[in-house]
Order: sequence, then C-alpha cells, then structure tokens
Amino acid sequence: MATYVLVHGAWGSGWGYRETARALRSAGHDVHVVTLTGLGARRHLLSPAIDLSLHVRDVLGVLETERLEDVILVGHSYGGMVITGVSAMAAERIRSLVYVDAFVPRDGQCLWDLADDATRAHFIASQRAHPGLVEPLPLPPGTPPRPRSPHPFASLVEPVTLTGAERAIRRRTYVYADSGAPTAFDRFRDALKDDPAWTLVSLKSGHMVMTDNPDGLHKVLVDEAAH
Repeated sequence: MATYVLVHGAWGSGWGYRETARALRSAGHDVHVVTLTGLGARRHLLSPAIDLSLHVRDVLGVLETERLEDVILVGHSYGGMVITGVSAMAAERIRSLVYVDAFVPRDGQCLWDLADDATRAHFIASQRAHPGLVEPLPLPPGTPPRPRSPHPFASLVEPVTLTGAERAIRRRTYVYADSGAPTAFDRFRDALKDDPAWTLVSLKSGHMVMTDNPDGLHKVLVDEAAH
C-alpha cells in the first residue's frame, strides 16, 4: 500500500481528484486530497492575504497531523508551486514528487515569473472588480462546467524558497498533458526530458488530466508506487 497526497491547482478544488482518489483507494492505497485555503470547499476563507506560504502550510498540516511518511506528493498546475515549497520543508516525509502538467519553479521563482504574457495580463485585468482576487481563466470551448473559485493573487507572486533539503527526495516525475497543441507547460517537458533526475510521462489529455484522462493518471500513480 502506498500513501498519496493530492494537491489541486489554481481556482480548483479537491473535486477534480474524485476519480483518481476513488480508484487508488479501491486498490488499497491511502489517499489524502488537500483543499487549499480559500478554494473549493474552503472558499468561505478566501482573502487577498492568502499567499503561497499558507498553501504550503495547508499541505504540511496534513502531513504532520496525519503522521504521514513515505508520501507520494502530487501537484497539478499551480499545485506544482505548492509541492515544491513543501518538498523543502518536509523532505523526510516524501518518497516522490509527481507534477501533473504543473509549474516547476526554481529557488526564488514565483508563478508570475513562469506564466506567459497573456496569463499575466489576465491576472491583472481580472482583479478590477475584486482587487487581490484573480478570476478563473476561461475554459476551452466545450469543456463541461466544473466548480471553480477566484484565486488569491498574493499566492501567484510569492516566490518559492528552497532549502537544499529537497534534494534528498529520490524520485521526481513530470506528467505532461499532450493536447496536440502548444501549451504553457511545454517548457517544463522540454527542460526535463533529458534530465536523468526526472521521469517524463506524456498523456493524451487536456490540462485537467485528472478528469480528461483519469485512467492514464491512475496508471502513472500506481506505477510510481512500484519504484
């Protein structure tokens, strides 16, 4: 049995991992789905004061209060920023990191640094009605409705701080969503594909891999437990 902690992305919630969590639990694994402060079922706590550090503490709280060890820590999209921050503070609890079409920051980088110009423009323009809160990016045409909440801007501009402790984590896997068109995450695929410290897996999927290709993601996560 493996232990998984699943972290969602910006504007999202633990809802996106429903199928993934159900399948892993049916196979006997221990699964913890984190809902970040201010989002999803915790959107009543939404505030412009919420930053990346708070979201990192959300995950650390689960690891510590549940006394989790040997964890496969999974982050989707913005969740890559969060699990990177967690890796620097709780490396001894983490078996492997899995980035699901996610941002992979270096020390001192924030999501703003890694986003493209159009996304940064959206971050600024969408705060006009509610400063400090970024409205969700538009969904691609034909995408089924899904629960989404505004996202705190402060979490997108706070940089990740690494400590060096994260280097002790022995495995890192990147799951690239191959939609057949260029995306903002091509840069991470290209940077990591020849890096021996990483395993790169490509899945036919839109960005929401958990709902667009749940079977493929399930297989990747089960395979991760075998290493």
